[in-house]
Amino acid sequence: MVPFDLQPGYNVRKAAHVVAWFALRAGGSINVLKLVKLAYLSDRAFLAHYDEPILFDHLVSMEHGPVDSTLLSLINGDVADPAWDELIAARANHQVGLAKAAVIDDDLDELSDAEVAVLDETWQKFGNMTQWQVRDYTHDQCPEWQDPNRSAYPIPYSRILRTLGRGDISDGLAQDIADRIELDEALSSINKKVSSHAT
Repeated sequence: MVPFDLQPGYNVRKAAHVVAWFALRAGGSINVLKLVKLAYLSDRAFLAHYDEPILFDHLVSMEHGPVDSTLLSLINGDVADPAWDELIAARANHQVGLAKAAVIDDDLDELSDAEVAVLDETWQKFGNMTQWQVRDYTHDQCPEWQDPNRSAYPIPYSRILRTLGRGDISDGLAQDIADRIELDEALSSINKKVSSHAT
C-alpha cells in the first residue's frame, strides 16, 4: 500500500458521494474491491469523454489492478474526515456502505449530471460482475496498469490518455489535470490560513 497522505484540496465530500452512489445501487453497501475498481473505471470513462477525471486523485497500479489511491485510503480508514464520516460507514468484512439509511440520489449534490451519467454507464456495464470479474477486466482492458509485484506504481494521467487515443496531446491534457490539482491545493492552503486567522 502506498503511504497515505491526503492531498490538500482533495474533495473528500465528492469522493464520499461517488461511494454513496455506488452503494445505493448495490443495496446500501458494496464490496470494497469492486467499489475501487468501479471508481477507477468511472474516472477513466470520464477522461475518455471529457479529458479530465471525476476525482482528480493520485492513481496507482496495485496487485488487484488500478486504484484511486486517496479514495482507497479513505475507505480503509487511514484518515478521518467529517465530510466522509457523515455519509460513509467504516469498512467492515470487505464491505463499505452508507452511514445513514435515508440517503437518496438528490443528496449527492457534488456530482454533476455528466458525472452521474458516467457513473451510471459504469454501473450498467459492470454492476452485475463480481469483484473478481471487475478486477480481471481492469487487468486485461486497462493497459496503463502494470503488475507492481506486491508494491504500487504511480499511473500518470498521460499514460491513460494515450491508451484512450489522445496521442500527442496526452502530455498537455495531463498537465492541465496536474495544474487543476495544484490550484485546488493552493486554494485549500489559502482557506486554511484564512480560517486560522478568523478563529
